[in-house]
Amino acid sequence: MADNRYSRFSLLLTRLTDNHENRPAMTKHQRKPPGKPAAPENDARYHVVQALLRVVNDRASLATVIPETEPRVTPGDRPLFRELTFGVCRWYHRLDMVARQFLQRPIRKRENSARLLILMGLYQLFFTRIPAHAAIHSTVELAARVNAGKVKGLINGVLRNAQRDGAEILERLQHNEQYQYSHPQWMIDKLKGNWPDDWRAILDQNNRKAPLTLRINSRKISRKDYSALLDNHGLGHRLSSLSPKGIILDRPADVTQIPGYIEGLFSVQDEAAQLCTQLLDAGSTDLTILDACAAPGGKTTAILEQATENSKITALELHPERLTRIEENLRRLGLAAEIKEGDATRQNWWDGKDFDRILVDAPCSASGVIRKHPDIKLLRLESDIMPLAETQLAILHNLWPMLKTGGILLYATCSVFPQENTRIIERFLKQTPNAGEITIEEEWGKACTTGRQLFPNQESHDGFYYARLTKYPA
Repeated sequence: MADNRYSRFSLLLTRLTDNHENRPAMTKHQRKPPGKPAAPENDARYHVVQALLRVVNDRASLATVIPETEPRVTPGDRPLFRELTFGVCRWYHRLDMVARQFLQRPIRKRENSARLLILMGLYQLFFTRIPAHAAIHSTVELAARVNAGKVKGLINGVLRNAQRDGAEILERLQHNEQYQYSHPQWMIDKLKGNWPDDWRAILDQNNRKAPLTLRINSRKISRKDYSALLDNHGLGHRLSSLSPKGIILDRPADVTQIPGYIEGLFSVQDEAAQLCTQLLDAGSTDLTILDACAAPGGKTTAILEQATENSKITALELHPERLTRIEENLRRLGLAAEIKEGDATRQNWWDGKDFDRILVDAPCSASGVIRKHPDIKLLRLESDIMPLAETQLAILHNLWPMLKTGGILLYATCSVFPQENTRIIERFLKQTPNAGEITIEEEWGKACTTGRQLFPNQESHDGFYYARLTKYPA
């Protein structure tokens, strides 16, 4: 009976989980005898829990938490640290649903250390090749170190019951949407309502790992020559079909170790984000261009690589701590731009000179980049959407007087919610008599009432939205 149950459990796990082909192998700390656990300052799992506590308790993003925490992990265990940290965030809702089946009462917020230990243990059981006994033992032994020692027995019981009875639990939960799609219910409902033909595919793609995409610095090297350079180093890749400067690597890699990083031969940028230079027509002639909301500088540098030598680019950023990132990227790529600290909803930074082109990469829900940032599913609230939409509209109205007559304003978000995309542009056009849309005549994405929407794609790009506007004579 036990063998039959285990076989059903394994079959269901294979069928109901994704990305299992990239499960991490055991590292040296996982191979240590049970009686000799790694010291907490070196234990990858210990730091996984600390990182996840920052996300769950402090609502800090992984983009903030990972750079703070990862240096404390021994280099050999950093792949495991990332796999477990991102994996628990990616499958949080599914894992939490499973955990609840074995708990007699909900876990309180002050017990989040215990909750996260359970979820980390379940992730190892369901999504990795780590042996069950090692996954359970290493997780339970951490309890006292993360202030969950009083419920050590509970953690052990949940994980052992999940190992034993997992098949029945997974079968029971198959038709539960939060379990099936591992998203908050509000997000599932919103996508259903907005995209009745596409919502399942969007949710599925959100739970997959995004490929690593590079944008070639065409001022220094051609895509053909850089592709040959990668071939010479044995790095498998393919050329982007969406962007003429894009290259997609077959496997993830340490960006700093990719050939040409120090020399500024490439930047990391999603295919969809690379489309901004084409849509701005940034290289047609000498232009003055504003990149609003510019950090970390990916689109600023993309524009500079495309623009003529005499074009002038201004990068505007609200947050002073993010200006350094723009400067670093410009310096590495050998580019120059005017960098200004300022609020795109205000004009106190503007010198009164109009721009030929304006890029509004608006702050948004980031619902199109969940593949890369799975913590969005934990941090983003439905109540965030309306304030973001009002900010987006305010930015458009504030920057519009800065655009020359006949100029182009490109509105972009990494959102898949129409409330931040088509509806913003529709509202703006109704409120602005001298604004008109330039139809994007491309085959990629989905044509909307205004602009075009890209959904996350397994082999390619993130979710993105673009709309092109022009200013008519008053």
